[in-house]
Amino acid sequence: MKSFYWGMICSLVFVLLMAVAVRAEDVKPVFAFLPGSLDNPSQAYAAKLFERYGNDYGFEVVVMDSAAGDPVQQAKNVNECIDAKVKVIAINPNDVVSILPGLKKAKEAGIIICLFSSDVPESSAATRDIFCGVDDTVAGEVAAQTFIERFPEGAKIVEIGGQEGHDAQLKRNQGFQQKINGSNIEVLASQNCSAWDAEEAEKIMDDYIVLFGSEIQGVFCHWDNGAAGVIRALEKAGMENVYIVGVDGCKTGFEQIMSGRQSVTIAQSFENIVRTTLKLAEQILQGQKVTAKNFIPFEAISVANIGDYEMPEW
Repeated sequence: MKSFYWGMICSLVFVLLMAVAVRAEDVKPVFAFLPGSLDNPSQAYAAKLFERYGNDYGFEVVVMDSAAGDPVQQAKNVNECIDAKVKVIAINPNDVVSILPGLKKAKEAGIIICLFSSDVPESSAATRDIFCGVDDTVAGEVAAQTFIERFPEGAKIVEIGGQEGHDAQLKRNQGFQQKINGSNIEVLASQNCSAWDAEEAEKIMDDYIVLFGSEIQGVFCHWDNGAAGVIRALEKAGMENVYIVGVDGCKTGFEQIMSGRQSVTIAQSFENIVRTTLKLAEQILQGQKVTAKNFIPFEAISVANIGDYEMPEW
């Protein structure tokens, strides 16, 4: 009789252990996406894509916002991820310098660090496992090349940069300036914004119009939504036929090209960037070796080829 009861107890313990094991297997590793700010349409769209596709790569995705692009809040979010023992952090840094100590601490805690869309400086590459995004230096180079080809005899243009100090702003400016130097394109002025704010871009363009007026033949704006502010300023001033180049390939950029108000958008695919980030994080978690730096190509889109592309969701 004792052996019977002992057998029953062992069977019950085995069933309970199996139930716990099944529940453990059902728990997915947590993938935390830390956008620069969900106020930024590209970051909000990326968050939506991470939530949409995370399960396909075996992750539970959580999104931790930094309101108004606050670097202090983003640093706190990194610390919360460390305390919560998440498996992966994908981050678009608001301030790439100030976030480095937090990323170093997270990596030392065994968290997989993915730089999303914007990378850390090469000297700090050890603070992350992978970068996945576009080469924003190339975006600037492509923008410069479009002006060189559009104005073979030369032209006077202005540049409106993105958020001051942001990796994308720095590299888009660097690529643009390097490519435009030595050409017969004259850059009358270049000024960055304090945030990716279309209203601020509009104000800078207002000032440019006061300073240079009809001398301005072209504008390089670092992002399509900022180009919307540029367009408003030009329309208020009654200035037409100004050649406008933006970056991102968002819905606003597409609509502005189709309406004839914007000339070119240097487009990036956030769907490809998100899926590649998730895939690489999954492979690292499985112990596979992956390429640390992963660039997703840009596409230069104008009225001539926009029909070849689907309207973006963001």
